[in-house]
Amino acid sequence: MTEQPTTTNPDRTSLATITYLHGAGPATNASTPAAAPALGGKSAADQAAVVESARQVLEGRVTQAPVDLTKKQQDQDQDEDFDAFDDRPLIPAWMKSSEGWAMYAGVAYRSRLRAYRRWVRRQRTDRGHIAQFRRGSRRVGDWVKGFEGIQLQAVGHQAHIAAKEARAAARTARFTPSLMANKKQAALAAADRTQTVAMKAIAEHRKLKASRRRAYSLRLGVAYGPPLAAISTGYVGAGGLGATAGALATFAGGAFAGRELISEETDWSADWRSLGDGDAMTAPMLDKVFQAAKVIGSDESLRTVQMPMLDARGAWSAVIDLPPGIAAKKAMRATAEIASALGVEEAQVSLSKSKEKGSRAGRLEIYVAKELPFTEKAAPGPLLVLDGPTNFWGPISIGPDVRGLARTIAVVERSGLVGGEPGAGKSASGNTILLAAALDPRVRLALADGKAGGDLTPFEAMAVAFEGNADPEAFLDMLDGYVIPDMKRRYAFLKKINRRKVTEELANKYPDILGQLLLWVDELMYYTTDDELGKKITKRLRNIVSRGRAAGIITFCATQKPGSDVVDTSLRDLLSIRWALRCTTPEASDTILGKGAAAAGFSAKSIESEMRGAGFLWAEGSNPYLVRADYYSDDEVEVLAQRAVELRRAAGTLPDGPKSLADRLREQGEDDARVLAVLVDVFAAFDQEAKEDDETAEVDWLPGTVLVDGLKATGLEVTPEKLARLVVREPDEKKKRSWADSPSALNGYPLTAVLRAVQTKYGLSA
Repeated sequence: MTEQPTTTNPDRTSLATITYLHGAGPATNASTPAAAPALGGKSAADQAAVVESARQVLEGRVTQAPVDLTKKQQDQDQDEDFDAFDDRPLIPAWMKSSEGWAMYAGVAYRSRLRAYRRWVRRQRTDRGHIAQFRRGSRRVGDWVKGFEGIQLQAVGHQAHIAAKEARAAARTARFTPSLMANKKQAALAAADRTQTVAMKAIAEHRKLKASRRRAYSLRLGVAYGPPLAAISTGYVGAGGLGATAGALATFAGGAFAGRELISEETDWSADWRSLGDGDAMTAPMLDKVFQAAKVIGSDESLRTVQMPMLDARGAWSAVIDLPPGIAAKKAMRATAEIASALGVEEAQVSLSKSKEKGSRAGRLEIYVAKELPFTEKAAPGPLLVLDGPTNFWGPISIGPDVRGLARTIAVVERSGLVGGEPGAGKSASGNTILLAAALDPRVRLALADGKAGGDLTPFEAMAVAFEGNADPEAFLDMLDGYVIPDMKRRYAFLKKINRRKVTEELANKYPDILGQLLLWVDELMYYTTDDELGKKITKRLRNIVSRGRAAGIITFCATQKPGSDVVDTSLRDLLSIRWALRCTTPEASDTILGKGAAAAGFSAKSIESEMRGAGFLWAEGSNPYLVRADYYSDDEVEVLAQRAVELRRAAGTLPDGPKSLADRLREQGEDDARVLAVLVDVFAAFDQEAKEDDETAEVDWLPGTVLVDGLKATGLEVTPEKLARLVVREPDEKKKRSWADSPSALNGYPLTAVLRAVQTKYGLSA
């Protein structure tokens, strides 16, 4: 093996001797040849010796060279551990030569050059480094100019005005006759005063001018001194090459200063830039947008009342006046065209008539959201952090609008309609109103679920009337049996106390009679389109909506498309609050908001599918506005409903539950009603007793003697003849039957006859 020594030893050659270490077997020649000569030399003999040495190594005929070690060196070798190395790398000796250092320098130069090129490529550039240098030069120039010029012009203008006033006052004092002593004295005083003011203004102008000159000179030297010094020094030191290096350094500094775009810069590669491209909203941009949307002519322009501003949400807003003769409604009908010209989605643009002081028919407020509104995760509803009850007489929180502002509506003496396509969020939107009513323990709830999907189930425990099976007949019974009689009682009481309508004060004074009642009908279409009962239900709802508002009855209906075939126009037009969620067509949106709303720029068709729970709400004001309902998850609705139950239980307004037929009969207060109530209870008692032995057993017939005995047990003396007159039986129902252990058949009454008598006389059903 060959070893390159790391230190200089005069006793040894510059190259070590090659020796052979046995390990591959015995040599072919047993004789001991001479040691191989050392490598080196430039003559032909030396080169032949090297070749011969290599041949001997390959043949295995090379012996180990004798080594003479002194005892001191042997002891030193025994003490040293040649396997121990420090952390320093093993560097070949040739690296310390001139060639090694040259190689080091070359590697370092190339590495730094590549790193610099990579750094240059990573630098942000827009439209090239030359454009960056131009922007940097402009920024440096603007900084050198500073802002003192504006102040200097203002002070100079003031000095000019003051000097002009001083000259006029001096002229007046000069030509005022001395005979007019008072006026002369006043004119002289005014001249002195204005002259003093003018002199101060002129002195301030001169002082500020000198200060501006010093600041300008200082910034001029700071900005342009180093580049000039670099170029001139380079030229003096290295001629043209040095001047070029200084110019390149200056160019690099200017390009670094111009990395960021200037706000008013436009793209030279595009003929049209829009708000969607990231440009700022300006008055010229609005002119071009409204011209492109054909709202104004190509030679007309807008008058800016409020300059375009950027709010904290990254949205732009402005207030503008259209040219004379152009109404704001024309621009609102062209919302889609304006959005296209702005380079954004139609749902991002909100156009409304300005409600500020001095509003007019041609004044328009434009608001452009940064991104598609209502696509982010909804914030927790405000009712979750409410400690006490709500006030259904006051404003009800609905949700945020496109600007993030919370919107509220008042439902007192109002009625509402919520509509939209399936999955648009009608149930979630309705929860905002239902939860607000449920958390006010003074409000009674009458609920009907035409979908039978369980959306109203959390509110069933606190409802005074509930229909959750999508049964038109049961819903009609609820209207006839509770809502309409309650409305009649309210008006009778109002007439008695000489009042025209229910107020919060009266509702608090007479809560059992005049407390608010919310009638909520979900999926109204299922009830009104019933072939047999649809017209009857529509007629009763129209009666309740038209007359019930003054009596404290608030009606809300929810359906998918409330067209005339679903909801009669005579009923739909009475519902004053309209909430149109996403619809598939502008015509469907108009059935909710009213005819012409889509043509005026308020179409629920423009609501994107990602905007769940968003819709146009027309409750207060002259125009609808886009709003998203506060969202409450199913678990949150359960929590709030339980809280509402506790509030009602504490206030004593929680219903006891559905009343039995017997209890409803007793509420009638008549003798016949009490008799029928006892008969119903007797049948229920025997039926329960039979079910104890057999769960499938059912008692549908009882002997007349058993019923008479039951009546006597409650203190009602009813003869069999009177009972027969009260409960009229059909001929086939008068047949005698066997009963228990009786040896003969007995005359009795079936349960169907009793229920028929209850329905015929009092209109009640089980």
